[in-house]
Amino acid sequence: MKTLTLLRHAKSGWDDTVARDFDRPLNDKGRRAARTMGRHLAREGLRFDRVIASPAVRVVETLAEVGATCGQSLDPIWDKRLYLAPAEQIMEVVAALAGDAATLLVVGHNPGLEELVLDLADAGAARAAVEMKFPTAALAELTWEGEWTSPGSGGATLARFTRPRDLDPRLGPDD
Repeated sequence: MKTLTLLRHAKSGWDDTVARDFDRPLNDKGRRAARTMGRHLAREGLRFDRVIASPAVRVVETLAEVGATCGQSLDPIWDKRLYLAPAEQIMEVVAALAGDAATLLVVGHNPGLEELVLDLADAGAARAAVEMKFPTAALAELTWEGEWTSPGSGGATLARFTRPRDLDPRLGPDD
């Protein structure tokens, strides 16, 4: 059984004056959401054999906040190919770097993460929620039998989809 957990970076600050999108840091709400998701990982007992992540600043900061509260060392493999990657490229990185891991955490960006869930997941309430929106700091867990390269379209089970606002309503959309 393969378990692929996808975590979108937390909310970043658009009002920061950085020259490149790659360098945008988290805002305060994003830091709170990332810590909340880290506590959720700990409560649910989610563990990962390997972590692969985009090296964008907002992803690096998300992992630092999640790591501070999840009770495990995340120690990611940073891979620039994940920066704003489409679904197909994310799976190429997974196939190349997953190795013998059974549980993998990939931390990156939309729309690629959302597209990947919709490409792989079977029908159900969780998939319908992803179709509506895969917000910042949201977590999706997909499982399937077989290899990292062969879940097949619609062949994975979306075991969970958790948004920060599901854990703390104050982390929902801004009014």
